[in-house]
Amino acid sequence: MALIKSVRGFSPVIGENCFLAENATLIGDVTIGKDCSIWYNTVLRGDVNPIRIGNQVNIQDGTVLHTLYEKSVVEIEDYVSVGHNVTIHGAQIKSYALIGMGSTILDHAIVGEDAIVAAGSLVLSNTVIEPYTLWAGVPARFIKKVDPAQAKELNQKIAHNYIFYSEWYKKEEE
Repeated sequence: MALIKSVRGFSPVIGENCFLAENATLIGDVTIGKDCSIWYNTVLRGDVNPIRIGNQVNIQDGTVLHTLYEKSVVEIEDYVSVGHNVTIHGAQIKSYALIGMGSTILDHAIVGEDAIVAAGSLVLSNTVIEPYTLWAGVPARFIKKVDPAQAKELNQKIAHNYIFYSEWYKKEEE
């Protein structure tokens, strides 16, 4: 069972039908919607400010979510895919966005709907990534606009695949 810990009077709230890996850690003011998957070695540390996660979000292995004390929050909307070993610190991620493996998203950044942040990118504080765009690099820069139909198809496929994958693990736990 995942480590679920209260701190400062806040306890994580977990929606229906979620998969939490045995060594995932959820601390404090964390709210997760339904049908989410929180994978191995992931830490959602809501000790200093809130972390809010929508429905059908997958947060993959080794990812860390945290905030600045009284200055930023993490808000992840529905159907977002967060790749392996990502750091999201006090940022907002809109629905169906894809955050590539090894990326870092810093405080007050906004990643738009169906946007893609390429693997290994560093999105600096206060950066606004428009919907249907691809950003990459260190620091991350606009690369190109993405066809809305293609972006939606790719991002939906990944988000829905992780719902499917999590079912394998939930069946093993029964």
